[in-house]
Amino acid sequence: MRGKLLYEGKGKQLFASDVENELIQIFKDDATAFDGIKHDVIAGKGVLNCAMSTFFFERLHEAGINTHFIRREGKAEMRVKRLSMIPVEVVVRNVAAGSICKRLGLEEGMELDYPLTELFYKSDELHDPLINTEHAELFGWAAREDIIFMRDAALKVNQALSDILTASGIRLIDFKLEFGRANGEILLGDEITPDGCRLWDAKTGQKLDKDVFRRNLGNLPEAYHEVASRLGVSL
Repeated sequence: MRGKLLYEGKGKQLFASDVENELIQIFKDDATAFDGIKHDVIAGKGVLNCAMSTFFFERLHEAGINTHFIRREGKAEMRVKRLSMIPVEVVVRNVAAGSICKRLGLEEGMELDYPLTELFYKSDELHDPLINTEHAELFGWAAREDIIFMRDAALKVNQALSDILTASGIRLIDFKLEFGRANGEILLGDEITPDGCRLWDAKTGQKLDKDVFRRNLGNLPEAYHEVASRLGVSL
C-alpha cells in the first residue's frame, strides 16, 4: 500500500507505506547528468534499476551486509526500511575515472594499487563537494566512528560486488554509497545500479553505466540490459 509522497529525487520517489518505519521506493524512468542539467525520460529504466538494485541488495544480505532493502514489491518499486540519512556519501574507486581524474590530473583507466574511499557532502546546491572525516565530525554530519564504520562497510560492499561482477565479465570501476540510521544501526540505503556505479566490459572496456548517457556513447537501455543479462537478473 502506497501512501503520501515523502521525497522525490532525480531518480527515485519515496512514499509512506502501510507499515510504520517502512517506505515504498519507486525507481523513475528519468535519466539525469551534471546535477540535472542533462535530462531525459527513458522508458523501462526504472524497472531495470529496480531489478538490478534488488539483485545486488539480496547478494549483499547473503554476504552479511545490512541494508534498508526488505523486498521488491512491483516492477519498479521496492519496500525499504525508513532511514534517517547521513549526509555523507562514500565513493569507492578501484580504477581512476570521472571526477578524480579532473581533480588530480590522472589518466582515466589507471588501476589503483588498492581501493580508495572518498567522502562527499550530500548537497545538490553545492554539487556534493569532497570532504574529509574532520569536516564531517566538526560540522555534525557524522561522528568519526560513523565514518570508520561506513568506510569499512563500503570496502566490504566493494569486495562483494567485485566478485559478482568479475564473474560476469564486468569490471567495477567505482561506485557511490549512501547510509542512514534505523533504530540506532547504520544501514546501507539508496540503491545500487549502473546509475551510481561505473561498469566496464572486462575485455573491451566498453562502458555499461550512466556514462553512456552522460557522454553520449550510445543506447543507455541496451547497456543496462547487457548488465542485467550477464548477471542473470530477472526483470
